[in-house]
Amino acid sequence: MGRMMWLADPGERTQSGHTADDDKGSEPEDGALYREIRMWEARQAPDGTDLVRTFAYPERPLPPGGLDEYRKARKQGSRSIVLWADPHRERKLATVVTRTASKGRPATYDVADESGAPLGSIVREPAARGGQVRTRWTVQQTGRPAAVGHKGHPFWWVVWWLLWPVQLILAFLGILEGASARTPRRTKWRIDGETVLDWHDDGYEFQLSLLADWWDERLIAALVALEESHESRLGDPWDNVAH
Repeated sequence: MGRMMWLADPGERTQSGHTADDDKGSEPEDGALYREIRMWEARQAPDGTDLVRTFAYPERPLPPGGLDEYRKARKQGSRSIVLWADPHRERKLATVVTRTASKGRPATYDVADESGAPLGSIVREPAARGGQVRTRWTVQQTGRPAAVGHKGHPFWWVVWWLLWPVQLILAFLGILEGASARTPRRTKWRIDGETVLDWHDDGYEFQLSLLADWWDERLIAALVALEESHESRLGDPWDNVAH
């Protein structure tokens, strides 16, 4: 059965054309988490619309130094994420901690379940390192081989760089929205030549398709949160905002 995951805010549900399998469409109470990682499982509502459920609520725990300290650490590639099963933090699904990270170098993130048992690891290797022209993501679920993906197709990178000067001018003039100037993002993860994950744009938002049935959804939700936290500078990373 096909599965897809993406990061969204509750208010976007009706805009995306999806129908929720619960009534969580209203704004959360004070103190509750409002971002959601949603999942589509090839099911449909009685009226024929896509049926979507909220899988996790991501949170960015702040260190003792608060947001300023977190932002300093994230510039070096560090991330700290908790995935909750509910917006009021009653049940934890998984945690993402940074094993190693430094600016311009690979960052390794460990993903553990509620009890602390390892679910897997995620490695992000930035572009322009050792001759590497595209950012490389490696996802390894515990007990499974590593899946490797490269950000963006080479053809679209060429097009993007050719248009970059024009985009800069239009962005400076306020004509071009930041989202339109983002770098190519589609990423396909492969194991022995077989595509097992696909991070792609459906015309409304980026979604991660799980193309192998053995993926642990908690690990994949962590990957979605990390992908979106490493959004282009022209984007708006969810873990870098004040609230």
